[in-house]
Order: sequence, then C-alpha cells, then structure tokens
Amino acid sequence: MLQLPVFIDDLALILCTAALVTLIFKKLKQPVVLGYIIAGFFVGPNFLLFPTVVERESIQTWAEIGVIFLLFSLGVEFSFKKLLKVGGVAAITAITEVPLTLLLGYGVGQLLGWSFMDSLFLGGILAIASTTIIIRAFDELGVRNQKFAGIVTGVLVIEDLVAVLLLVLLSTVAASRTFAGSEMINAVLKLAFFLVLWFVAGIFFIPTLFRKIRSLLNDETLLIISLALCFLMVWLANYVGFSSALGAFVMGSILAETTKAEKIEHITKSIKNLFGAIFFVSVGMLIDPQMLIKHYIPIVAATLVLLFGKPIFVTLGALTSGQPVRIAVRSGMSLSQIGEFSFIIAALGLTLHVTSEFLYPVAVAVSVLTTFFTPYMIRLSQPVTNRLDAILPGRWKTALKNYDSDAQHITGSGDWKKLLTSFFINVLIFSVIIITIILLGTKYLELLFSDYSWHKFFTTIITLAILSPFLWALAFRRPYLHAYAKVWEMLPEGVR
Repeated sequence: MLQLPVFIDDLALILCTAALVTLIFKKLKQPVVLGYIIAGFFVGPNFLLFPTVVERESIQTWAEIGVIFLLFSLGVEFSFKKLLKVGGVAAITAITEVPLTLLLGYGVGQLLGWSFMDSLFLGGILAIASTTIIIRAFDELGVRNQKFAGIVTGVLVIEDLVAVLLLVLLSTVAASRTFAGSEMINAVLKLAFFLVLWFVAGIFFIPTLFRKIRSLLNDETLLIISLALCFLMVWLANYVGFSSALGAFVMGSILAETTKAEKIEHITKSIKNLFGAIFFVSVGMLIDPQMLIKHYIPIVAATLVLLFGKPIFVTLGALTSGQPVRIAVRSGMSLSQIGEFSFIIAALGLTLHVTSEFLYPVAVAVSVLTTFFTPYMIRLSQPVTNRLDAILPGRWKTALKNYDSDAQHITGSGDWKKLLTSFFINVLIFSVIIITIILLGTKYLELLFSDYSWHKFFTTIITLAILSPFLWALAFRRPYLHAYAKVWEMLPEGVR
C-alpha cells in the first residue's frame, strides 16, 4: 500500500479543521478569518486534544505562497491608476500615522522597562497594519467599494513600501546601534528606482504581449501566464533585496492595466482563497496560551495602542489630507491590527539576535486579538461617526467643512497641477529608463567589445544611439499641451 507523505496528512488535517470551524463561524455570522486562526490553534502544537501538524516548515512555505497570492490579487483589483487617485490622501495619512504609531509603540516598550532594541522593534511591529486581514474583512462586510475602503487600501500599499524601508532601517540600527542616514537614503532611492523601472517595463511590454497572443489566450493559458509573471516579479524583488509580497503586488498592479484584468481576477480567486486560508491557519498555529498568560501586560498594552492610538493617528492624517470626518474616522477604525509584515519585523529581531525571544509570541498574540476586533471596529465605525457628528460643536463642524473644501480646491485638477504632475512623471520615467540603459551598456556592451582597443568608444556610441529617443523625450516631450498653452498665456509679457 502506498504511504502518503506526512505533509499530505498535515494538509488534510488543516483543511478539514478549517472547513468545520469556518462553517460554524459562518452560521454564527462571525468573520471567517477568525475561524481560520482558531482552526490553526486547534491543529497547532499547543492544543493537545486534536491531532497536531507535524511538518510545520512545509506549512509555513505554503503560508508564504498564500501571502504572495493575496498581494497579487490585491494588485489586480486595485490598479496603479486607482492608487494614483488616492495617492495624495493615502500618502499624507500614512506619513502622519506610521511615525506616530512607531513612537507610541517605542514609548510603551520603555514604560514596560524593555531595552532600546525591544522597544524600537515593538514600535516597528505596531506601525504596519495587515493588508490581507483588512482586505478580507472588507470583502466579508461588503464595504470594499466604499470611499474610505479605497483610502485604507492606498494607505496599506504605502505602509507596505514603508515596511521595506523600515526593515532596512532596523537592520542598520541593529548592526551599528545608530541611525545611518546615508543607508536609509540609498534604500529609498533604490526602492523608487526599481518600482518605476518595473512599472514602465510592465506598462509597455505586458499589454503589448497580451495583444499579440490574444488569439491563444483561454482560461488555462491566461492563468499560467499570469502566475508565471507574478512569480517572476517575486523572484526579481527578492533578487534586488525587496520582499516577495511587494513583488507580487507590483505585478498585480501591472496586470490591472491590461484588458484581461477582470478575467485574471476571476480565474485566480479560488487559488487565492485556498492559500490565504493556509496562511491564516499558520498564524493560529503560533498561539501559545502559556505565553499569553506570562506576557499579558505588554500584549494588552500593544493591543490598546492599535485599537485606540493608531485609529486616532490615521484619523488625524486623513483630516489633514482634506477628508471629511466621516471618511477619516472610518479609515482610522479600519487600520487597527498588525499582520504579515509585523511578523517579518519580529523575526528580523530574532535573526539578528538583538531582541528578546518573547517579542515574536507577543506580536502573534496581538495580531490574533486585533484580527478578532477588526470586523467589529469596521462595523462600529459608522455608529461612532454618527455619534461624533451629534456631539461635535457647530463651529468645529464649520471649520472642518471649510478646511475640507479648501483642501479639495487646492488638490483640484487645475492647469498648473496637470502641468507639474505630467512634468514630474515624464522626468521620473525617462530618467529611470536612461539610467538603466547606461548601467546595462556599461556592464554588457563593454564586455562584448572588450577584445577591441576602442571598446569604450564603441560602447559610448551604441549607448548614445539607444539613448537618443529617450533623451529627446526627456527634453522636449510636452504632455497636456492645452494646459501648457494656458499656463504660458497666464505668464506676464516680460516673462514669456
């Protein structure tokens, strides 16, 4: 008789338990995500009444694949154009709340008597919300298409980008015990460069590829091609030092700009649900009741920071960006948990041997608690908003309304805004292309002509020939000509 691998036994145990628990949670009208986490606790090593998963390393690998699919599907559903629409609001909100949450988390660690590194890593753990948990909660509550959900999604994307920089910063601090500004700047420039390069390549190459092979595309071939592109970008992201989740999101956003975006979203949904379930079950497997009891004070304190502190900071950021109180409060109460990036930050501290061993279990416990509260926080956001509207003084309402109106006017699509935005995008895109060509030419063309005495001359001439159309576009391309003409007419005679 053929004996099944232990991993298959584990997978059967996980899926059967998850199916049973989630059916119960559906019947009770509770969040399915919470059901997956509870199922993970039942099959984990700390609950002895049920059979236990044996090969936890294999399950963790599947969970990482689950994060990739979740972020890929998020990118497909939330295209780059949609991100640009809420980009300003999301950026202001994220820039406001991430540093404030990090500082509050650090302060809590210091009050608890923790070391500098434990406190700093706690702040980093609490600063990044969970994209997968929030998006899943939005889907289950049916609020995905509301305006506040779009702003929250934009904030989550920016937080994921910030998380990459935070990993670099924390690694630098852990190594030198000081803040190295030059390394932080290099990380920011590197991230911006490769993001622009990937999007430019995707916008020009992938839509053209799909047009050329559209007669060959059916559900099967489209699925395989989409997943191949997803994992190719994941590999590229890891190769240059970024997270696999970021690479998956980037490719999803690129595919969202193609004519096959809705089809890709449909055919990958089942795969996303399967691997997403495994990811949340793997989180539940880390729950240790004894650890929760031993470190209940920091767990409660960190949970309160996320349930009260972070929503307030997000609300302030959204109000600063010109959003109404209703949208700002609902956005703030949606971002009250931690997830996958927080686990990565906690694991980094252990890997570098700069944090205490209890920090990772504390992060898991806080994640489970805040995941439980997330759907209720989102549901309560509407009643809280109504209550605030009832108790706010009239002069405050008038001042906030005037500020919102002024902010919306400032961010309106005037001719100057169109002109400056198009100029910035034009310079950014073509600068990245030019730098990439120069780097590739220096590396590969010189190697090609290395046997010739004039190899540098040949390399320069060929590189300039390839660069010429992009240099022309950088210097003379004028998008939004009508806006350029209007701005030119507005200038005084002596300036023109």
